[in-house]
Amino acid sequence: AAKMSAPTMEERKACWGARDEFWQCLDSHADDASKCEKLRLAFESRCPQQWVKYFDKRRDFLKYKRELEAEGYRPPEATGKS
Repeated sequence: AAKMSAPTMEERKACWGARDEFWQCLDSHADDASKCEKLRLAFESRCPQQWVKYFDKRRDFLKYKRELEAEGYRPPEATGKS
């Protein structure tokens, strides 16, 4: 049964732990998700679906930001807002 109530502290800790392990795996395998499938499944089973979506977006954003910083690339101001 899908619980829509807020997760308890224990559930949150389990979710964050699973996310961190999954992200660490991705980091050490150059984001090759196929190498981290078990951790991905654990992450999905321990976190509410909205959180999984949020964390996925968050990771993409953090990765994008790191790449920008690493390359020192700043997009030209002229390119309006996307």
